[in-house]
Amino acid sequence: MSAPLYDLVVIGGGAAGLMCASVAGQRGLRVLLIDHSERRAEKIRISGGGRCNFTNLEGDRLERFTGGDPRFARFALRAYPPDRFINLVRAHRIGFHEKHKGQLFCDQSAEQIIDMLLAECAAGQVDERRPCRLVALHRQGMGSEACRFQVDTDLGAFHARAVAVATGGLSIPKIGATDLGYRIARQFGHRVVTPRPALVPLVFDPAAWADFVTLAGVACPVRIQTGQSPPFDEDLLFTHRGLSGPAVLQTSSFWRPGLALTIDLLAGADASDWLAGERNGSGRLPLASVLSHRLPRRLAALWSERLLGETLAHRKLAELGRRDLDRLTTGLSAWSLQPTGTEGYRKAEVTSGGVATDEIDPRTLQSRRVPGLYFVGEVVDVTGWLGGYNFQWAWASGYVAGHSLGR
Repeated sequence: MSAPLYDLVVIGGGAAGLMCASVAGQRGLRVLLIDHSERRAEKIRISGGGRCNFTNLEGDRLERFTGGDPRFARFALRAYPPDRFINLVRAHRIGFHEKHKGQLFCDQSAEQIIDMLLAECAAGQVDERRPCRLVALHRQGMGSEACRFQVDTDLGAFHARAVAVATGGLSIPKIGATDLGYRIARQFGHRVVTPRPALVPLVFDPAAWADFVTLAGVACPVRIQTGQSPPFDEDLLFTHRGLSGPAVLQTSSFWRPGLALTIDLLAGADASDWLAGERNGSGRLPLASVLSHRLPRRLAALWSERLLGETLAHRKLAELGRRDLDRLTTGLSAWSLQPTGTEGYRKAEVTSGGVATDEIDPRTLQSRRVPGLYFVGEVVDVTGWLGGYNFQWAWASGYVAGHSLGR
């Protein structure tokens, strides 16, 4: 008996894969969706504390995406901007709210987004095999467009006119992340930009960080930068091994070994002006007490001791000389720390790097090397900021691929 023939086989049942399959199916193609996991769309399920930060109101702003070619994502983000996904959410009567800086979350559960995508797949009569492990993917020589690929799985073989690789990255291996998409890309001659953890906490040398271990759990708003990154105004969180919180997760996508973090503990306020005002009103207070007006008390005490020494940190602010005030001003507005690494894929929200975009058509997400082969979502070298941007890329890239196939 010959293998079943599909117009499209989608490998990977996460956000981008479900979107691609549903769009192609609703445009009249016979679609098969396969995934090695027993549970559907685990990354959607656990995102946003279980409520899924499914997009951002500014999720089509190109400058909030990074990769080898920042312009690559432009067409997809314009073709399928946040409003289109929001309208889909509304059509399925899913309540949602804006939490912070345009980030949209479900009122109830991330399961609602999964159910919505499955309903969209059902509307397109998408077939599904799960759990279904890919064994091999073969190109059918230079065969006809009607049957370009053979997809061998542990549940049998399938033929396909096109294959969409939506396998995600390496982040959060405990939910099944693998390098399958990168292996497929290399098999067909595509270059893969070295993957690395992104949107991930940063760690420091244990000896250098020993004094800060006691601050684990302390958080405060800061402005932070590294290298050529934009400045991020977000909350910083101290951990036993280093720094986390939205400020560091955002910055981590730009951090490279050897780079330092520059942290403005006053989050953009002028340190000189602030200290001058405090000298007039609180000059008779110890420095650590003055700093606690803007910083968490434990951080104010430890930070001032590390910067100026224990004796000066407990001197009255009005008693500090010009040199010490200058050190204090610089330290508050440009505290420099050099991480030694990241918490790795187990704590990373996404994977940066991936299939290089120079051999993918941005208007279709089809390989320029292999007709009928598509790459969508996180497997591609496109990484968004924290806050719904990576889901928006998943929806947009999945839509563009599914729509182009259905033409």
